[in-house]
Amino acid sequence: MNRILVPRNATPEPHALRDYALIADGERGALVGPSGDISWLCAPHWHSDAVFAALIGGPGHYSVTPRGRFVHGGYYEEGGLIWRNRWITETGIVECRDALVFPGDPHRTVLLRRVGAVDGTAEVMVRLEPWGGFGTDALRDVRREDGGTWTGRNGALRWRWHGARKARPVRRGLRTTGLAAVLTLRPGRPRDLVLEIRDGPLGDPVVPSRAWAATQNNWARAVPGLASTLAPEDARHTWTVLRSLTSSTGGMVGAATTSLPERAEEGRNYDYRYVWIRDQCYAGQALAACGGHELLDDTVRFVCARLHEDGPRLAPAYTITGGPVPDQRTLGLPGYPGGYDRVGNWVNRQFQLDVFGEALLLFSAAHRLGRLDADGRRAAEVAADAIARRWQEPDAGIWELENRPWTHSRLICAAGLRSLAETAPARVAASWAALADRIVAATSATALHPAGRWQRSPGDPHVDAALLLPPLRGALPAEDPRTRATLLAFKRELTTGHYAYRFRHDERPLEEAEGAFLLCGFIMALAEHQQHRREEALRWFERNRAACGTTGLFAEEFDIRQRQLRGNVPQAFVHALFLESATRLAAPPP
Repeated sequence: MNRILVPRNATPEPHALRDYALIADGERGALVGPSGDISWLCAPHWHSDAVFAALIGGPGHYSVTPRGRFVHGGYYEEGGLIWRNRWITETGIVECRDALVFPGDPHRTVLLRRVGAVDGTAEVMVRLEPWGGFGTDALRDVRREDGGTWTGRNGALRWRWHGARKARPVRRGLRTTGLAAVLTLRPGRPRDLVLEIRDGPLGDPVVPSRAWAATQNNWARAVPGLASTLAPEDARHTWTVLRSLTSSTGGMVGAATTSLPERAEEGRNYDYRYVWIRDQCYAGQALAACGGHELLDDTVRFVCARLHEDGPRLAPAYTITGGPVPDQRTLGLPGYPGGYDRVGNWVNRQFQLDVFGEALLLFSAAHRLGRLDADGRRAAEVAADAIARRWQEPDAGIWELENRPWTHSRLICAAGLRSLAETAPARVAASWAALADRIVAATSATALHPAGRWQRSPGDPHVDAALLLPPLRGALPAEDPRTRATLLAFKRELTTGHYAYRFRHDERPLEEAEGAFLLCGFIMALAEHQQHRREEALRWFERNRAACGTTGLFAEEFDIRQRQLRGNVPQAFVHALFLESATRLAAPPP
């Protein structure tokens, strides 16, 4: 076969995080760059090895890029996670419509790309270079079938590629590393490219028109209107993101990526492709605030299953299949610039007390909407019993630091117990309310600062953003002097320009130690709303709502000097608190 000449720098260069779009189907997700480069995809599951790892310096990508000079733009189609890259070239306008077939099959990844000329003619370079195992599983058995469909293997994964019958193998030395084609596009004649990846036999090929129609219709059914929220379009987009991160098991991954740096060369690079119980509960409470939905049922189902299985030994995080998070390891890749190449997470060795309190808050929210069944009520009793047994133990806390008697962990457990007691039978409600009182009293005796506010722990007098959460969840009243003193101290010490930080790392200015923590910015909006300061709440909401990428996705942190996203994307707990804020701020405060 003839070879297509591919430039030496054929592997796409990394982009600023704000310019990546996510396409996802619940079982896995891909990042799409502004040059049409899909540089991140793990298959068959979120936590599986990457097939496209160019994002963190590995081999593997799938690119559809206009030839010649172009200016990039793009947008999500309304009501779904279908992304359109749009390029103004020197000869016309080109669009590439990208999606993963939704909802996803746990064993088969189907990636749809429809590329066409909107105005004028254009040429695009298409390159498919799959590498399994983060680049350790090279291409094997590559061949073109009758009709021009290509098939091949990467380790245990099999793939099939339709729509580029004139593609030619790309070789480096004697090794075939991928396929490449040049497509000439004319208005009104789009081209469908379909990539299927499976961890078993491929089965029947996908029909593009049917797959596109099913994906559009399924997204339309999955996303509610949310007309009563602030910024309904953004709220719907956020709902879409949360749904796209949620597997058929009910587990919602913390983020789609690994090892994207929170701060360049600071060592804070983590793998978030797992289900954090806390984050899952945040999302569930946000969904409940919107009125309840099947997606809320999914969050409850996953947390229930883990509590029934592990009880008081509930782990902070799991794989989407409910398995243990693997130990952290490095891959020998360069990493995203400023970052590393870590997979797995040392959270698997931690005890985090607050997850039990968050589970109770989730169950209570579901119960109030009539969406908690007998299985859920039994799981709530398991969580309450775990708090009774373990609330005096040191834990790693919300920020996953060293073991201490963290104030937030204990107060959020009290909040969960109080919330559950309001909906429980009298025989247990009194005991749970009494336990909550006992926890708050003991914490007040050991972790109340002389200034009358909460401090991080008995041995740490500093303030912390996490201490704003317990009053929001009902651990103590909004008008309690400790609530108001903590809020004032936090605003004075850990905020700037309506951006919020978690805690003070050292004597450096806040913005030099880490980025503004967007979760905390939305918590501040809720805290001000609870104090009946609506204008101030809206300032917090709007400032942090704007701290997203050009694709509308939030990362964990925002560098306020450079106006750049920091950390893994999209970060589920930020989207969850945005959605809750958009809902609660649209109504009078409780």
